[in-house]
Amino acid sequence: MDKNEPKRTPVQLVKIESDYAGQRVDNFLITRLKGMPKTRIYRLLRKGEIRVNKKRTEQSYRLQDGDEIRLPPMVLDEKAIPKGPSRRAMSLLETRILFEDKGLLIINKPSGMPVHGGTGVNGGVVEALRAMYPALAQLELVHRLDLATSGCLILAKKRSVLRELHGLLREGKVHKIYWALTKGQWKPSEYYVDAPLRKNQLNGGERMVRIDETGKPSLTEFEPLQSYNDAMLVQATLHTGRTHQIRVHARFKHHPVAGDEKYGDKEFNKKMREFGLRRMFLHSHSLEFTLPSSGQHVSVTAPLDADLQTCLDNIK
Repeated sequence: MDKNEPKRTPVQLVKIESDYAGQRVDNFLITRLKGMPKTRIYRLLRKGEIRVNKKRTEQSYRLQDGDEIRLPPMVLDEKAIPKGPSRRAMSLLETRILFEDKGLLIINKPSGMPVHGGTGVNGGVVEALRAMYPALAQLELVHRLDLATSGCLILAKKRSVLRELHGLLREGKVHKIYWALTKGQWKPSEYYVDAPLRKNQLNGGERMVRIDETGKPSLTEFEPLQSYNDAMLVQATLHTGRTHQIRVHARFKHHPVAGDEKYGDKEFNKKMREFGLRRMFLHSHSLEFTLPSSGQHVSVTAPLDADLQTCLDNIK
């Protein structure tokens, strides 16, 4: 066979387990068929080449326990398949596992590592962990952290646990606390920020999140931890989980997060670099929740990374 010839898969029969019951068949296939464009997956469904229990199916069909999906021979675009994570990334993650049981994995995400691979990215946290633990091929992110943000990140080993945690997040029952180094001194009147956020507002071609009355309700509670000459280490408790919420709310109160290139203060960032800060000082410090199905209570804390602690020591 010509080594340049596209890779063609054989016919596959996939048995659906209970963890995937209730998931739409199109979403299941998009996750499973890495390297295949979504448009081609939908075309195969429309033509009846992908079948469930030997019958044609709609893309909106919700899978049931025991269903059998037949996948026809397919050509995968190997260029579109993300390359595997580096050994360095996997070695780093091995040292940053905070909690693990049969259904959950919680890590202290390193700053600069994306949670997911994508265009131009060999792999993120979830891809590296799947490579490290082949038995956890279906490991999924429960929530996300920005590229530069470090700290507590939850992943689910089972779809049932994923659904349960998504429910807790929607209901505000996952207690999340962040630590951030911010500009200036907070006043008690500024601690409680209730300001709606709207995302994808263009500013010179850059997508931003802004305070906007038409946005989604957003609530952050700030609390001082340590005061410095012209900066303050604060604890931020999220009562809602909007994109860039802490960063935008901190800026709204004129206390932008140190090292934030998108919403921050250039002069303040420059000054913090003199103390050794080379990235945004935002860290998911702790999280706490109780799983209703089992009553299991989970409470996890991620210590500050050495670079952030060094910055604080230098400021003192």
